[in-house]
Amino acid sequence: MSNDKVITGNEMTREEFEALKAELDHLKTVERNVISEKIRIARGFGDLSENSEYDEAKNDQARLEADIARLEEQLKNVVIVETISTDVVSIGTKVKLLDMEFDEETEYRFGNKAASGDEIELITPDSPVGMAIAGHGVGEVLTVLTPSKHTYEIKIVEISK
Repeated sequence: MSNDKVITGNEMTREEFEALKAELDHLKTVERNVISEKIRIARGFGDLSENSEYDEAKNDQARLEADIARLEEQLKNVVIVETISTDVVSIGTKVKLLDMEFDEETEYRFGNKAASGDEIELITPDSPVGMAIAGHGVGEVLTVLTPSKHTYEIKIVEISK
């Protein structure tokens, strides 16, 4: 029971998209202002060549701008998933997995960003488990290849919204 649809990592639910937009807006408005103020205050401490507060604020600014650029790039090519099917694991679904070795069940959300208020963990499409389960249905036993080249088997027990 495989699905021919390839999940590219650009898909997300409207809720995930709105959460990322809100995060980007917060970084651009609130956080940029906070860092600008830190830089302004640090400049007042004198010689910039020996000013650790200034260096730290400039490093914070560089990290912030990198985060903003990453989010802008992520949002640029988004495909909004309007309907969520529970036939196979896809963006926006919740999936209950059984670790075959330890006989433990765990529930996850499959997507690119945790839905607000989600109490369950997130599996992204580009993670080892995400790549193994994407497009597969209930009852399938799949092999997960870890970054350290170990494998283990999981079974899809349930898919829901």
